[in-house]
Amino acid sequence: MKFVKMHGLGNDFVFFEDKDGANKDFSELAVKLCDRHTGVGADGIIVIVPSDKADVRMRIINADGSEAEMCGNGIRCFAKYVYDNGIITKDEFSVETLAGIMKPKVTVGEDGKVSLVTINMGKPFTDRAQIPMEGPAGPVVDEPIEIDGKTYKITSLLMGVPHTMTYVRDVDAVPLHELGPKFETYKAFPRKTNMNFVQVIDNHTIKVHTWERGAGATLACGTGSCACAVGSYLNGFTGRSVDVQLYLGTLHIEYSEEDGNVYMTGPAAVTFTGEWLG
Repeated sequence: MKFVKMHGLGNDFVFFEDKDGANKDFSELAVKLCDRHTGVGADGIIVIVPSDKADVRMRIINADGSEAEMCGNGIRCFAKYVYDNGIITKDEFSVETLAGIMKPKVTVGEDGKVSLVTINMGKPFTDRAQIPMEGPAGPVVDEPIEIDGKTYKITSLLMGVPHTMTYVRDVDAVPLHELGPKFETYKAFPRKTNMNFVQVIDNHTIKVHTWERGAGATLACGTGSCACAVGSYLNGFTGRSVDVQLYLGTLHIEYSEEDGNVYMTGPAAVTFTGEWLG
């Protein structure tokens, strides 16, 4: 099986095409491929399959074998893959995901390859039941919860997938591998949650470290960056236009006042190609 390894600011994926892959179970393959010692190594696999609802369909399977609804960095890489490989020839197109239809727009460089991708990530859902999170109806903004006897103020919303954030003075000092799993599996989240630790730099810049549900600590999270930009606006820390600093670079997020959608712009890159013989 031929594959392409790609990453969006360090959030990495193994890509391959499967015309008959609409209903296949890729869980076992994902676990094998994503193992960083005996496999290719990745945060997840992304399978390109045909769609009867959009121009093309993206399936993303996390490193633990669970299937995710969406992935912001993954869909930027996906958009680059399908354009650069001639599967799609338009610079704006539709992608079917479990979170709905996404609409990437690609910027093409002088070499004819995609250099930047802007994704309309859709509207954030802020009601507790939509996240989903147990408790009374309404938004979850600056709400106290207790982890290991310590109180944290959290903001949660659905940005294709459930995301929770807490604001810290120094994100680099957060013990991500210790705290991330505890927030991910917190009892109030029936489908678990992605966890983001956020440092506000100024009114248009934040710095984010993310623990992803099903993948663990990743170098970047696109849906998380979008969620944190929205959350920072809802908390009054920033405006609607936010640069999100990640380990290997920056994503630009616009939370549109006009249509209520979230727009993410950032790079995607090919790391290498190969053939899986396992």
